[in-house]
Amino acid sequence: MTQTFRTHILRITTGSTERVADLTADCEAYLREVSQGRDGLLNVFVPHATAGIAILETGAGSDTDLLAALRELLPADDRWHHRHGSPGHGRDHVLPAIVPPHATLPVIGGRMALGTWQSVCLVDTNKDNPDRQVRLSFLA
Repeated sequence: MTQTFRTHILRITTGSTERVADLTADCEAYLREVSQGRDGLLNVFVPHATAGIAILETGAGSDTDLLAALRELLPADDRWHHRHGSPGHGRDHVLPAIVPPHATLPVIGGRMALGTWQSVCLVDTNKDNPDRQVRLSFLA
């Protein structure tokens, strides 16, 4: 069996507000290009110290609920030792410990094996860095 490992970089602009960006369509398009209908693993990785990857339902309020929960859990105030950037920016550096910077998903027949309501999302609470990269890698 031949193993294939191909990487693609998504460039996402999140803007100056906290955001959950749905990457599912981008992941599906990438897999159509590289998977050749094979089974394997899709790795989604964000190489930033202040963003994460989440698998969650979008469009029904769960993305808004996630941001509200993160604001409650990680308030943007002066309690953080990491203090450069906008007020409360230290919390953004704690985010990847809660919302990890990666997800590995099963691919069956060239398609992500997500549940009915699951989406692949970039979670970004850092208002100081609106330009993000997300690395997609497929291992057959």
